[in-house]
Amino acid sequence: MRPVHTALAVLVAAVWGFNFVVIEIGLDHFPPLLLSALRFLVAALPAVFFVGRPKVAWRWVLGVGLALGVAKFGLLFTGMDAGMPAGLSSLVLQIQAVFTAVFAAVALGERPGRVRLLGMAVALAGIGVAAVDEGASGPVLGFTLVVGAAVCWGVSNVLTRKASPPDALNFMVWVCTVPVLPLLALSLLLEGPDRDLAALRALDWSGAGVIAYVAWISTVFGFGAWGYLLRRYPATSVAPFSLLVPVFGMSSAALVLGEGVSGLRWVAALLLVGGVALTSLAPARPAVSAGSPPEAAAASPGRSGPLRTSGAASRR
Repeated sequence: MRPVHTALAVLVAAVWGFNFVVIEIGLDHFPPLLLSALRFLVAALPAVFFVGRPKVAWRWVLGVGLALGVAKFGLLFTGMDAGMPAGLSSLVLQIQAVFTAVFAAVALGERPGRVRLLGMAVALAGIGVAAVDEGASGPVLGFTLVVGAAVCWGVSNVLTRKASPPDALNFMVWVCTVPVLPLLALSLLLEGPDRDLAALRALDWSGAGVIAYVAWISTVFGFGAWGYLLRRYPATSVAPFSLLVPVFGMSSAALVLGEGVSGLRWVAALLLVGGVALTSLAPARPAVSAGSPPEAAAASPGRSGPLRTSGAASRR
């Protein structure tokens, strides 16, 4: 990659890592489901009027919007609101690579090789260490919700792989339109209209800055830049930069929020990032049905790249 594009990839990872700190700050201003709804509302408007019509079938836009926007981010924000630290959240979410590989094997026939299976085992060991650390010092519910968010992220990755959107930014902007009303409805039902109205009435420059960051910088800029890199370079060249997200997430949480990093958490980080690296970058063995033309079979390994990287991108 050219140095300027390498710098751009690192910048995107930094933006996405710091996003967890911004979310933590935002949860002091808004209930979690309301904050998530506002994030997607501001990300979708006015961008949806400038990106053109969706370039994939509506069922994929709706499916990814519900899995990624409602389920994944709803669980993530709620888990962090329940006490899951920002830095640890940025790390634990990386387990999505394992869930993505499992779901892809079941739904797409992309059989994991030995290296990928080893990576999945190492990453799961990292989650186990993180669970032990968090169980001794933090809320188990928040940890469980963030793991659930990673599961939903894996589902959305497989749906994105099936959709194969030709324009990542166009697809993401339209996906952002889907979760707004469901998240608002859930917020009114679970968090209550009084709490939502109180948060909106108390909106200040800090709260507005949080929404602007998570919507425009993390979502619109982040996904736009990541999609630009994926169009110019092979997925295997871009994907490793996503492993920097928890590095920036944990370090920025320590610097800005004063979060401590225990010895067990460092062990969990090494295991999880190393396992995700093996899981994400090792080639899958796509299943080729009888009668498939040779050129289609040859194209399958290359097409599996967006699956591995879309998860990294949608993490934010």
